Amino acid sequence: MSNATEEMDITGVKIAVVDDAKTIRMMMSHTLRGMGCEVEVAEDGYKALGMLRRFKPDLIFLDITMPELDGYQTCSLIRNAEDTKNTPVVMLSSSDGIFDIAKGQARGATAHVTKIPPDTVLRELIFNHTQKKAAA
Repeated sequence: MSNATEEMDITGVKIAVVDDAKTIRMMMSHTLRGMGCEVEVAEDGYKALGMLRRFKPDLIFLDITMPELDGYQTCSLIRNAEDTKNTPVVMLSSSDGIFDIAKGQARGATAHVTKIPPDTVLRELIFNHTQKKAAA
């Protein structure tokens, strides 16, 4: 397994984590920084939109359940903005229900994962969704 992990180098990848739960933001940013990623966080959809324009991440982890502007609404806005329309968005959910996945895909989500995903899943998601862009 370690060989596969070493081959999936995500050093320097810019990741945005959008979640209203401080614990999730802290845990994910700590894990991602440990993998060599640059990380910015936002606690809601409105703050995320401003941060995304400034930070220009390679991939966005977006919580579904947030006050005011939920993850689905935020994802739609990300898809409608010229500078983020092609940025991969991975929806974070406390459930892996088929309804959540379908609704996320309808709003333009790239993938869906239950929070907090294991390190191997995180690394694989980031690698798979950011390498295609680099190769293109």
